[in-house]
Amino acid sequence: MEGILNILKPPGMTSHDVVSFVRQLTGEAKVGHTGTLDPAAAGVLPVCLGKATRVISFLRDDKEYRAEVTFGVKTSTHDGFGEVLHEYDASHLTLEMVEKALTNFKGKINQVPPMTSARHYQGKKLYQLARKGELVTRQPKQVTIYQLNVRRDWDFGAARPKLLLDIVCSAGTYIRTLCNDLGESLGCGAYMSFLLRTRAGVFTLSGTQTIENLIFLVDNKCLDKALTPMNKALDHLPAVELKSGETVKAVREGRILRENEVKKLPDPLVSGQIVRLTGPNGLTAIARVEVKVENYRFKPVRVLV
Repeated sequence: MEGILNILKPPGMTSHDVVSFVRQLTGEAKVGHTGTLDPAAAGVLPVCLGKATRVISFLRDDKEYRAEVTFGVKTSTHDGFGEVLHEYDASHLTLEMVEKALTNFKGKINQVPPMTSARHYQGKKLYQLARKGELVTRQPKQVTIYQLNVRRDWDFGAARPKLLLDIVCSAGTYIRTLCNDLGESLGCGAYMSFLLRTRAGVFTLSGTQTIENLIFLVDNKCLDKALTPMNKALDHLPAVELKSGETVKAVREGRILRENEVKKLPDPLVSGQIVRLTGPNGLTAIARVEVKVENYRFKPVRVLV
């Protein structure tokens, strides 16, 4: 069994819990998710099975979220599950003040990963250190916020106003940190009180499968209908069509292909670009383009046959 399941992760399950559930449900040993989603959050969690685990790093990794921000409270975890560090009266806030502050968080910004994140530090995940009460210095990381739009606001004029944001961002963006930093910039504190991932790469909320539905599909022996093929999930990569089965065999052996061994090329390519190599039976490999004296060569970096 190979392909990608677009799973609706429920609140309360960790991303690892979902992977373990899929592994037990399907009997497939090779299972992996494409990016951690907070345990308390819900939404899109693509889970790869079989050979699809080998293409995780090549999938589109931009994300979309809907997040609720509550102003007037600062917590240790930047969400509603941590210790309350400070409380403020945020009744002076106006929507105009918040919208002006939001402009500073669009584009490329630096974030310090929270201690409750899955980022590694000296071989251990930060949240593992946090559970032991350890606090370590984390280096800021640059991320990109492509879109940051106010979806709804309420309770402005009260001590704890709230805001619903739609966010489009790069992989590695911490939405809870974004909420905390927004509160810091306004001088009144804020935390993430709700999070829903609405898209991860090509996988959208409308196409998700619930845990219950996955069980139904397995019981009725039709889980394959819910699997997205690797080739479709990698559609953002240009496709290079191979000439013959002999060429596929060469790819299987890891040999660099010359341009005359290719049947069909996409639009002009550049050196270092990542492409799909497709053969008579579909996706064959992921390759890196090399340009040699105005001719292309294709070096397999992930063989899939």
